[in-house]
Amino acid sequence: MIDKIIDSLKSMYTVPSILIKNYKKYNINENELVLIIYLLNQKDLEFNPQKISKELNTDISNLLSNISELEKKDVLKIDHVVEKSIHKELVNLDSLYNKLAFSMMDEKKETKNVLFDKFEEEFGRTLSPMEYEIINSWSSSYKEEIILEALKEAVYNNVNNLRYIDKILSEWNKKGIKTIKDIEEDRKNFSKKDKKQLVEYDWLNEN
Repeated sequence: MIDKIIDSLKSMYTVPSILIKNYKKYNINENELVLIIYLLNQKDLEFNPQKISKELNTDISNLLSNISELEKKDVLKIDHVVEKSIHKELVNLDSLYNKLAFSMMDEKKETKNVLFDKFEEEFGRTLSPMEYEIINSWSSSYKEEIILEALKEAVYNNVNNLRYIDKILSEWNKKGIKTIKDIEEDRKNFSKKDKKQLVEYDWLNEN
């Protein structure tokens, strides 16, 4: 029973990691962050101060103050709409999603810059426009740590070209390798296989 409840809790609530990383950059304080997380997890965005204050265990005055501050910070706004002659207030989080999207784009740019710099450092030269495009395409399919590990393996084997690295990434992908731990496990298995073949080799009847 408890396991089902835990599984339900895991799938029920969402807190975007990009928000946790950047909320201070948006000038959001901890109390406002709790309110935002609450709103992000509501299917019904009709603004109901009484309900929200009760569920967050806070005074309505504090709640309205936080809402006002978030509006000033361009994080959310309260839209006034009319549906079938009924006036409603809805929480609009479009500004927040816009900020999060730009933060994610900035993170990707930083990741790509790290990749490009590392490749140029290892190759000892400036990358060509075509090489930039190839590395850029990898970053949309593979984790940064996997790409850098493939680069490390290529450099170790004294092969400094992207075609070789692409082959490494492709082979790892076929094996279902997604993390550094997977790579280490694959290398251990390969090493064990080599040792087994060495032990089983018939040295006395070698021709």
